[in-house]
Amino acid sequence: MNAASGEARVPARAPTQPASPPVVSPGATLAVLGGGQLGRMFVHAAQALGYRTLVLEPDAGAPAGAAADVHLRAAYDDAQALADLARRAAAVTTEFENVPAAVLRRLADGELSEGTRVVVAPPADAVQVCQHRVLEKALFVRAGVPCAPHAAIECDADLGAAALDALLPGLLKTSRLGYDGKGQAAVATRAELAAAWRHFGGVPCVLERRLALAHELSVIVARGGDGRCVHLPVQQNLHRDGILALTQVPAPDIDVATAASAIAAAERLAAALSYVGVLCVEFFVLADGSLVANEMAPRPHNSGHYSIDACDLSQFELQVRTLAGLPLVAPRLHSAAVMINLLGDLWFAPGAATPREPDWPAVLALPGTHLHLYGKTEARHGRKMGHLTITAADAAGARAVALEAAARLGLPGP
Repeated sequence: MNAASGEARVPARAPTQPASPPVVSPGATLAVLGGGQLGRMFVHAAQALGYRTLVLEPDAGAPAGAAADVHLRAAYDDAQALADLARRAAAVTTEFENVPAAVLRRLADGELSEGTRVVVAPPADAVQVCQHRVLEKALFVRAGVPCAPHAAIECDADLGAAALDALLPGLLKTSRLGYDGKGQAAVATRAELAAAWRHFGGVPCVLERRLALAHELSVIVARGGDGRCVHLPVQQNLHRDGILALTQVPAPDIDVATAASAIAAAERLAAALSYVGVLCVEFFVLADGSLVANEMAPRPHNSGHYSIDACDLSQFELQVRTLAGLPLVAPRLHSAAVMINLLGDLWFAPGAATPREPDWPAVLALPGTHLHLYGKTEARHGRKMGHLTITAADAAGARAVALEAAARLGLPGP
């Protein structure tokens, strides 16, 4: 078992610094693996800059596929589809972290295109680290970024380690494929820990000590192939049931020193990964004011959606720029913003089994409201259907309108 020092038992390829990618000029095709809303917004940003776009996604009804110039309907590891992508596209990115890292590596190595290399960002090695919590925690430790005390649990013998007592009560998280609160269980005793681990099927997990949290925040950085790094403003987030509910920018409860520490830590992690692309790092501010890293996402993030309406460069344009080797300039926040996540629950009246359309006219009558729906045809509880960004001249104005918008939708306010 790996002790709370964060040493990882699972090996990882050492990240290698990719060569600065060549500039991919507008008119070329940019590809994205994954067809969800993040891919859709990437496609929109790429098309605004004059690129053609290609999406590889098995779901025929995927939001990004409907927006792209070309939709290859195939699995992410389908050799024929990947070879087709490599022939058509000059560069490829991913919209979610669970695309097989091996696929990105094969594209970058030219294995699928008769030796012609496709620009891939983020690099496969970085995605591999972000896909596995043990490797991620080990990176935090190596980069000198504080994180929760933790230990890896990979076999029955690990459940008996004495070091686990110091981590209870804690959170057991699967090492892979956990997001939006999935693959996580709160455990207070050894018996609960063992039961939760078996409930997850005995897969590799990480046990983290529960910490007293004051606030949640995230930092989104964009790093180019030349190592230049820019960032969006620090975002303060509120989660409900493990899913992001809303984001506020400027972050109302985060002081300047804490924000600067979070930005520096995120940039340090990006450098340690030899990262190229957009990277989100989530942090907790503890009750004592200290800062700890929670997790990373090798892609744009839900908490950065406000940047479409409140910044002069969105996280998705930054993603295009890093992929295409275009210059990175620091985004500027021109409006205070509150972003409200719109889940499928909103489509169901209390106790109703049949969905109905929310009252969008009532919300859009409010000043500074920007509605983004993702083109998903079926509303389901917990499913991300869209987001609403409220912009204003100052934080108080954005918050006031957000409170009214939430009330009109029947949602809890900020």
